[in-house]
Amino acid sequence: MSFPALRNAAIPLLAAATLLAACAAPPEKPAAPDASLVWPAPPAPPRIAYAGSFSGPDDLGIRRGFFRRLADALFGADDERLIRPMSVVEVGDLLYVADPGARGVHRFDRGAGRHDLLGGPRRSALPSPIGLAVGPGGEVYATDSALRQVFVIRPGVAEAEPLPLEVQPGQPTGIAWDAGQERLLVVDTRHHRIEAFSPDGRHLGSIGRRGDGPGEFNYPTFLWRMPDGRLLVTDSLNFRVQVLEADGRPRNRFGRLGDGTGDIARHKGIATDRHGHVILADALFHAVQIFDGEGTLLLSIGAQGRNPGEFWLPAGVFVGADDTIYVADAYNQRVQMFRYLWDTP
Repeated sequence: MSFPALRNAAIPLLAAATLLAACAAPPEKPAAPDASLVWPAPPAPPRIAYAGSFSGPDDLGIRRGFFRRLADALFGADDERLIRPMSVVEVGDLLYVADPGARGVHRFDRGAGRHDLLGGPRRSALPSPIGLAVGPGGEVYATDSALRQVFVIRPGVAEAEPLPLEVQPGQPTGIAWDAGQERLLVVDTRHHRIEAFSPDGRHLGSIGRRGDGPGEFNYPTFLWRMPDGRLLVTDSLNFRVQVLEADGRPRNRFGRLGDGTGDIARHKGIATDRHGHVILADALFHAVQIFDGEGTLLLSIGAQGRNPGEFWLPAGVFVGADDTIYVADAYNQRVQMFRYLWDTP
């Protein structure tokens, strides 16, 4: 399925503009949520609708019970609200959000009505959690770029366990579970490649090297594994998305630096939906762009601001089992949610 492409608003790409975008404050107060907020705007048929946002447990209907409040009084309360969310994943009723600002990974359990801020062993902090990936047993893998480690968060466990990696990445960022080959794929941004590990940390090989040719990278960040095994990699300073076969061979690429239709500037999180669309967050454009499988821009959502459907340096993207799109809206300190209207008349 497809819908008409919309042109992005022109955005300066000078380095000074990038700096100003990161520092300029959006409007002081966000407007109330608008359930009728859709994209594209009327009179075009709507394809995406705003579905809400959350910044803390209260927004998800999670309240702290008496014994939890007592434990907080005795041992100190965890940070409850999002400070600088970088990525998000959904596992059933659980939502995990990597938050370098809070120095941990939030786990929101909507079924049990519980929130935890997860750190490392013995309540140690995770100073820079970046990427999250869901494993085959419901466990969640998290990268920490400052500690140069990968952690695993197992269901029901209150702390993240370091995975003993045979080869330590220079700067682990994006991460994905490759179900077809039963391996973890970890983006090493500093070394411009993707490292493959077994679930117990054995090094299985590397994909890519620094360069601008097919299958080469220049400071890659996030990645996503498609159901057929293909990999999508945000090749950040080559200003493109690379599509790799399951064995790592380059297949396709799209995107270029610019401010026109289909251009990208500072792309971060990436994901796909069941229709094969590619959802890409671009921090400099303060937008989420939706492409078809060939890399043609179909729709752009958002602008800089704090209102529903607006962003301030968006980062990670995740598409849930029901095609809900989650966007880590980093400097608005929230996760925004969007839903599809594909099957409506």
